[in-house]
Amino acid sequence: MDYFPVFLDLKNRLCLLVGGGEVATRKGRMLAKAGARLRIVAPEISAELRSLVMQNNGELHEREYHTSDLQGCVLAIAATDIEALNEKISADAQALNLPVNVVDTPALCTYITPAIIDRSPLVIAVSSGGEAPVLARLVRAKLETLIPASYGKLAQLASSWRDRVKARFDDGDSRRKFWEKILQGPAAELTFNGQQAAADELIARELAGDQTQLTQGEVYLVGGGPGDPELLTLRALRLMQQADVVLYDRLVSDGVMELVRRDAERIYVGKRRNEHAMQQENINQLLVDLAKEGKRVLRLKGGDPFIFGRGGEEIELLAQHNIPFQVVPGITAASGCAAYAGIPLTHRDYAQSVRFVTGHLKSDDTNLQWPELANPTQTLVFYMGLVGLKEICESLIAHGRAANTPVALIEKGTTQQQRVLVSDLTSIADVVAANDVHAPTLFIVGEVVQLHESLRWFTPQIKNA
Repeated sequence: MDYFPVFLDLKNRLCLLVGGGEVATRKGRMLAKAGARLRIVAPEISAELRSLVMQNNGELHEREYHTSDLQGCVLAIAATDIEALNEKISADAQALNLPVNVVDTPALCTYITPAIIDRSPLVIAVSSGGEAPVLARLVRAKLETLIPASYGKLAQLASSWRDRVKARFDDGDSRRKFWEKILQGPAAELTFNGQQAAADELIARELAGDQTQLTQGEVYLVGGGPGDPELLTLRALRLMQQADVVLYDRLVSDGVMELVRRDAERIYVGKRRNEHAMQQENINQLLVDLAKEGKRVLRLKGGDPFIFGRGGEEIELLAQHNIPFQVVPGITAASGCAAYAGIPLTHRDYAQSVRFVTGHLKSDDTNLQWPELANPTQTLVFYMGLVGLKEICESLIAHGRAANTPVALIEKGTTQQQRVLVSDLTSIADVVAANDVHAPTLFIVGEVVQLHESLRWFTPQIKNA
């Protein structure tokens, strides 16, 4: 190692920061977050630094640096753009054996500041030894997506039980196994969800040797988004990585499935028109049965589970059986596909509202409120409307929507196979028939479709043309 990593306790301790600009402000922000008292020295000092000094009972000196400014300080940071001044601050601090950092000049530093992932009290530091700070920041960004913000709560939970666990288990190996079980189990999930009392109760039961609650499974109803795995939420990704078994639909993309825990059992329960791998009632019951076996069950659905995804039906039975569950929303197809096609669903010049409509109902027809849908000031988004496309267009025209209303049919939206077919209500059915379109598709009706040509930004590598 080029540097020995150390975490310093700076609470109420005086730290010298020379500089008053943007770089100094970033450094001052981090020092203040660690509880340090700031001594700021610079001819000109930013408003934010002034505020930080006021908040932590620090010192503000609007003047040039003096060697005496180091007196009483536990470390120093030079954040000026004057090379000679930075060299002097470094030499003065080293003469007093004070840790000193000169921003972007490793040769003048006795310590360097890492890129930080703050999940206090859990703090993670990433350093490239000053050789590639941008790379360190990129690594930090990747870790930010993998480590939930709520991990700080988990650290606090462990801290609150530390002494009692130590008293319960004599050897370190037993304590380690206990904490591995707790920090990856139901108590951790309760903590993430803010249910601290319930988490404490579970830990107390485990310490007492009561296994009944800890063997209770849980169901995660997760929206997998419209296809692009980068549109997943951080919460969805975390639950996908810890599930024991996953029930997934046809609309969940291969890219999203790649992010599911590798050793999880996978059960396909997808549905096509008139072709169901498993009836809905059986899916609902399977979720209950698997949870009662103590498994963490991921119910992964395309789009958002509560927008034409039958998510409400599935968790009703879970609630009846007192099975704990979480619901994680996903980006629904209307939002994701429209955005990737460059079609804003609302626009002050074209549409003041948007309606999401299912292309077929439980009775498998398109018996919709056509007079309401024909309003020209709104955007319509039809899910699952490919089979009934011709009937949808004819019904809208029959109830007053202009025949030349722009429309777009988006096939496999947000993926590398995305296609966008643009036409009007009169001609779109013929355009679709001539282009061999297959589900999943989304049908958008409204004047906002005119913006597709000028606003489209996503260029897929079309493989299904």
